[in-house]
Amino acid sequence: MKNYWKIVFFFGLQIMCLSSYAQQINVNSLRYSTSPKQNRMLFDVTASPEHRIFVMDNPSRLVIDIKNAQLNRPLNQPPSTHPLFTRVRTGTKNNSDLRIVVDLKTPISSKNFSLKSNNGDDHQLVIDLFNKEAIVATKTEDKEALKSATGKSTEPTRGSTIVVAIDPGHGGEDPGAHGPRGTEEKKITFAIAKKLEALINGQPGMKAVMVRKGDYYVGLRDRMQIARAAKADLFVSIHADAFQDTQVKGASVYTLSTSGASSEAARWLADSENASDLVGVSLNDKEDVLASVLLDLSQTATQEASVNIANHVLKCFDNIEELHKDSVQKAGFIVLKSPDIPSILVETAFISNPSEEKNLLTARYQSKMANAIFNGVRNYFRQSSPVDNRIAALDM
Repeated sequence: MKNYWKIVFFFGLQIMCLSSYAQQINVNSLRYSTSPKQNRMLFDVTASPEHRIFVMDNPSRLVIDIKNAQLNRPLNQPPSTHPLFTRVRTGTKNNSDLRIVVDLKTPISSKNFSLKSNNGDDHQLVIDLFNKEAIVATKTEDKEALKSATGKSTEPTRGSTIVVAIDPGHGGEDPGAHGPRGTEEKKITFAIAKKLEALINGQPGMKAVMVRKGDYYVGLRDRMQIARAAKADLFVSIHADAFQDTQVKGASVYTLSTSGASSEAARWLADSENASDLVGVSLNDKEDVLASVLLDLSQTATQEASVNIANHVLKCFDNIEELHKDSVQKAGFIVLKSPDIPSILVETAFISNPSEEKNLLTARYQSKMANAIFNGVRNYFRQSSPVDNRIAALDM
């Protein structure tokens, strides 16, 4: 009988040890994302961890304790240009917990930063340091810009300079599609966008506004709002397509579908204040039908301009790249839904195609794509610009 209980006790210990081992979390990697509003650390883990975060002074550092965890490999260090993080150190606490210490370039406090963490459903631990001062400044700037754009200011909503909002797809923790060699879509789109920005800023009468200026993520509707705040005359979103069949190739240009426009109209009309801002008159004392008609007129003009611009860009692709579709395509992409700004989405190539991935990685091909987009946009505005705009006066 004594031997029986010894055996039971022994196996009980083994089960407890196995259970403890099974619950141990592996931290596989660390990525960084930086924007004017926040500094993000994104840990890839094997399970949602129990953790705590806090700040220490003298010297300033951020401490992250992850319960029952271990490192699979050394963590990536922040880039030397990072605005807040200097280096990352790790150690073991209580023989089973993982402690991560992030040395900071400047002291932080609750007055100027807010700290937030989140266990993602896909086994990611996300640590965000929100810059309160940047958030306040951005909100103030957006309000002032939107005030001008909505007609509630004496300043005109459109100037003599044509403003083009350039949206490099994806960014930050959203890398987009991957090529066979591991190329990330977000890097390709940003490289082409920067080349397009230089071309536009070098054209008299035109000005480029980058929706994102670095490797950080911007919400899809936030991208639309940034364009509206800049009083953009055109919104261009740049992407690199992907498909299961790696032989599929070619460029294409999209505008908003009819169903996408209808759903967006319903969204705007649900908020009478937003709708009033859009059409430039108060809708509070108008019948719903009239409000819908006014919004429809705005959307129709915008969609017609979008298709016209898309056709100009598509023609310029003929000389540099095989087309995936030889006509303008329509889809319900959120970034195309601004009712008052002509918007196009350019799929520059299929990053999933090995030969096109190779092309997308070269500065020569990126410049070709940027030039094709630029020429298409410039050709459109040469025909459609107001007479007081400098680009309209250029020789054809």
